[in-house]
Amino acid sequence: MGQENHSFTSDFILLGLFSSSQSSLVFCSLIVIIFIMTIMENTIMILIILRDSRLHTPMYFLLSHLSFMDILHISNIVPKMVTDFLSGSRTISFAGCGFQVFLSLTLLGGECLLLAAMSYDRYVAICHPLHYPILMNDYVRILMAGGSWLVGTVNSIVHTAYALHFPFCGSRAIDHFFCEVPAMLKLSCVDTTLYERGVYVSGLIFLLVPFSLIFASYVQILLSVLKMKTSEARKKSFSTCSFHMIVVTMYYGPFIFTYMRPRSYHTPGQDKYLAIFYTILTPALNPIIYSFRNKDVLEAMKNMLKGNVLH
Repeated sequence: MGQENHSFTSDFILLGLFSSSQSSLVFCSLIVIIFIMTIMENTIMILIILRDSRLHTPMYFLLSHLSFMDILHISNIVPKMVTDFLSGSRTISFAGCGFQVFLSLTLLGGECLLLAAMSYDRYVAICHPLHYPILMNDYVRILMAGGSWLVGTVNSIVHTAYALHFPFCGSRAIDHFFCEVPAMLKLSCVDTTLYERGVYVSGLIFLLVPFSLIFASYVQILLSVLKMKTSEARKKSFSTCSFHMIVVTMYYGPFIFTYMRPRSYHTPGQDKYLAIFYTILTPALNPIIYSFRNKDVLEAMKNMLKGNVLH
């Protein structure tokens, strides 16, 4: 009992992403720049969508939720990581670690479902344009966004409660830059095989199924694009689809590799480098790929800037 109480009151140690070398300072500065850019890009995206009535469509409604998720996700991780590096303190309380796990899993799970919903929106818009107002009405888009948040939150509550109830014996040093379940399971002194099977099932629901739906949607979109008469329209659609799939693969690939492998196959420190893709890089790339390459968004941005200048 004493050991269990100790496991619930002691702090964890995050080994982090950086060493104390000069090159690490440069890398940390780069992370800070990406963080600031991500917050700015996604905030601008949300403001543009709210202010411009032409962007009050299902696609941009879902995109605003994606931007909000990305802001919360990168804010949950990077400030603590950078503060630890600059201060030299790498400790995080049990409660703080639990909060990081909960928020991270909520946003990761929610974003997986939301990206699938966005791909379905594009599929309907391109492959069934006449039925778009019916298939993507207000009720459907609210259900998609709300469902992503709700299902992601419920899944996160279950996994956070289950993962943190394990006793942590011996070293409490997590070889990661934030509290992530696979890295924490390595510290447990009990058999976690049954729980890992639960993680695997969640991986099927939140990773493989949405990724398969996204892939199928874009295959259908590309087949429809090939039937387009103008080469310019085909070129534009191919460009859009390819960029979308690159970002989706960057997000799902490392995520699947991290959460759907048995614990015995995880090498020390490997997970934290994979996590950079879905915690730092994709939140920065999402607004650029999904929005700022779009003519309507650029026009809305110009109008917003003009309006601010005039006022």
